Amino acid sequence: MLNVEEIDVYYGNIKALKGISLNVNEGEIVTLIGANGAGKSTLLKTLSGLLKPKKGKIEYGNKSIAGRPAQVIVKAGISHVPEGRRVFANMTVEENLELGAYLRKDLKGIRNDFEKVFELFPRLFERKKQLSGTLSGGEQQMLAMGRALMAKPKLLLLDEPSMGLAPLLVKTIFSIIEEINRNGTTILLVEQNANMALSIATRAYVIETGSVITSGTAEKLQASEEIRKAYLGGM
Repeated sequence: MLNVEEIDVYYGNIKALKGISLNVNEGEIVTLIGANGAGKSTLLKTLSGLLKPKKGKIEYGNKSIAGRPAQVIVKAGISHVPEGRRVFANMTVEENLELGAYLRKDLKGIRNDFEKVFELFPRLFERKKQLSGTLSGGEQQMLAMGRALMAKPKLLLLDEPSMGLAPLLVKTIFSIIEEINRNGTTILLVEQNANMALSIATRAYVIETGSVITSGTAEKLQASEEIRKAYLGGM
């Protein structure tokens, strides 16, 4: 579904991504793990059109999307849930969700997807007329995910969905991610909580200072002593 080959991305003169290659197959949950500042969020921003690679290939469904505008990439079927939620605080829950569907014209399909989002996140239904800025952190995370789903993505890019959430809510968010995947959406997940990420992922890539240093099945990486020591809090 997604094929990334040898991409370099710069912030000014600073090289943030150094020849990164990875792929995501349809139906998978693939996770990117690594320390803060490793380049994980930069990679998602590049895939969703917010940053342009200096070199390398990004193919989605065998079509090049490297450097294409963000709205073109959304229309092609990729939605991005950014780090820090980024909900529109002065708009209601319902208005935020409507914005997620702004490129769509199928009114009946949009109505159906509203219902699906409210089934996934019943709390959003209860708060649909509430201003998004007044929601809790967990509710804002649900809204950011719901808004992305309103674009009807085939591939969902999730950046740090558990950040700042209480442990019980983290479990809820991850079970919803699994349900989204079971419903047919492929997921590329950036997550600081490597244990949780690997517990639901099919495969994983480990990124350090802008480069992929290792990859494999989630099971294989969980069993690696080196990965356990570096990222999973194990000895």
